[in-house]
Amino acid sequence: MTPIAVTIAGSDSGGGAGIQADLKTFSALGVYGASVITALTAQNTLGVQGIYDIPPDFIARQIDSVFSDLAVQAVKIGMLSQPAVIEAVAAGLVRHRADTVVLDPVMVATSGDRLLAPEAVESLKTKLVPHALVITPNLPEAAAMLDEPIAEDEAAMRGQAERLMRLGPGAVLIKGGHAEGADSVDLLLDAKGLERFAAPRLATRNTHGTGCTLSSAIAAGLAKGLDLRHAAAAAKAYVSAALAASERLRIGSGHGPVHHFHGWW
Repeated sequence: MTPIAVTIAGSDSGGGAGIQADLKTFSALGVYGASVITALTAQNTLGVQGIYDIPPDFIARQIDSVFSDLAVQAVKIGMLSQPAVIEAVAAGLVRHRADTVVLDPVMVATSGDRLLAPEAVESLKTKLVPHALVITPNLPEAAAMLDEPIAEDEAAMRGQAERLMRLGPGAVLIKGGHAEGADSVDLLLDAKGLERFAAPRLATRNTHGTGCTLSSAIAAGLAKGLDLRHAAAAAKAYVSAALAASERLRIGSGHGPVHHFHGWW
């Protein structure tokens, strides 16, 4: 059977993040990608110039179209900007009994532009997080979800992961890309305990879409039958290689994208 994953997220007109990054990642990793678009952004490597939210009822219609026809094995969820959108997606997951869900709680773009309305944070925590097999916040997102300072070391990251687990997800992967140090360290906490994923920190401006790419790579691994820990390890390796190869690309004049097809081009 062909592995199939669907991304439920916003569109990045610049092509480096969001739906576009997710579909590139799925394709690069041998997974057929479907999509449910939750928002349109006017966006490039310099920032987000505008956001147009898709009506919740049309998001629901997209979800029903995909799940009624395709044998979806994994779901990646990204940008959901408003409470009504979050509610529509949560209801769709329940309606179609989707339980292999990777939730990337996208709040702020690499450029610093806010992508999630402040009033939507509580809806995300209460209505969607409990449906996730794993949530993948970066350090600022984890802090915002808990209303705490940003974790400055691995002990603090673990503490925040433990508190995020109380919101009801199956697992929490806190990404350490915003930290300092020679290595970029991600911590995965699940029912088995803690797993540490480390890779050398790379000096590059081409970091646009890294969070989207990691979460969609995890979803791709799950769609292919990997367990969560192996999917997370494979995703970390893929993103690290895509970052390392990003200097081969010349895209825009701001934060460029990672090289999703580094293994092919």
